Amino acid sequence: MDVVVPALTSTEAVVAGHISLDLFPGLQGPVTLEPGRLVEVGPVVISTGGAVANTGVALHRLGVRVRLVGKVGADLFGRAILDSLADRDGDLAADMIVSPVDATSYTIVFNPPGVDRSFLHCPGANQTFSADDVRYELLAGVRVFHFGYPPLMREMYAAGGAQLRRLFERVHSAGPATSLDLSEPDPESEAGRVAWEQVLSRVLPFVDVFAPSIDELLFMLDRPAHAQLQAEADLSAVVDRTRLAELGDVLLGMGAAVVAIKLGDQGLYLRTAQETARISAFCDRIGLAAEAWRGREVLAPCFAARRVAGTTGSGDCTIAGLLAALLRGEDPADAATSATAVGACSIEALDPTSAIPPWPRVAARLASGWPRLRVDIELGRNVTVERDPAGTLTILS
Repeated sequence: MDVVVPALTSTEAVVAGHISLDLFPGLQGPVTLEPGRLVEVGPVVISTGGAVANTGVALHRLGVRVRLVGKVGADLFGRAILDSLADRDGDLAADMIVSPVDATSYTIVFNPPGVDRSFLHCPGANQTFSADDVRYELLAGVRVFHFGYPPLMREMYAAGGAQLRRLFERVHSAGPATSLDLSEPDPESEAGRVAWEQVLSRVLPFVDVFAPSIDELLFMLDRPAHAQLQAEADLSAVVDRTRLAELGDVLLGMGAAVVAIKLGDQGLYLRTAQETARISAFCDRIGLAAEAWRGREVLAPCFAARRVAGTTGSGDCTIAGLLAALLRGEDPADAATSATAVGACSIEALDPTSAIPPWPRVAARLASGWPRLRVDIELGRNVTVERDPAGTLTILS
């Protein structure tokens, strides 16, 4: 029987879903693995990983009272994850589930300088995480619930996403605003063959904030465009503002209130529902001004990092920045700015969260005139935009 430690109370946010132990071998350049060959590497950096650790710990570092719900095994890696969380805050590991029969998930991250990342991943205990692993009675008073990486969690995508829908339906009925992030599965895996458009159409009516990356979204909704993006490695050659708006409309049409599409070094695209009833229902759950959030379209460029040490988990931390902004009551442009600022902090360390400071320090950096990166995505002709002092674009027409 799985063991659950009693939960902490008075939390603002719950982050649930995938968790793993990430190992980052020290690499000086690209690595080629060949049979019988020994490749010398540097010291390894070990970090908690996955949406629960990345988004959850980032929220904690920003000053949000957060509870984490994930599943690990009763093994060395599981103890390492629990100890790491407890070392940050004794309460962070309080709701973690320890399975006596499953292995803990781990990922070996190959992140050589100047080369895109690659991964070796063992899903482990995440595969058996189900809707029944969330203690819904503890959600009373929680303002936001975030779930991450269902494509790496077999129970969540099996049977057309029945468990994922059940989870979000129950959380929604419990009261918090809901948020969902994805991950891109191996195309040759069981998850890669799932009809994800059908899964999303079943789940998004119960999702307030849907925050996928553009790669994940194209994989699930437009495989030819995804293949083109993989071949060209140039987002601006595949996606423009019109295409982003079309994708946003599809997802809003499926039921989401807010769509936040992560665009890598091109920033964050935010689109919100036009329907007053839908956006009001979301805003009432988390305490936002509905009219400020209705029918908005925002593009927030990335901020320039002091150094780029590693990008693994930066998207999760961007989501943490967005959710923390929602909890502070920010409007769409400010929330998108906050999200990309936290994402930029994340990449200044090899692991996802250690470079993220408390929110007042991020805010001070923003106030100092933090420079932003150039956006190459074509906005289109005759598009009216408004640029705020921080450099975030609000698309007016």
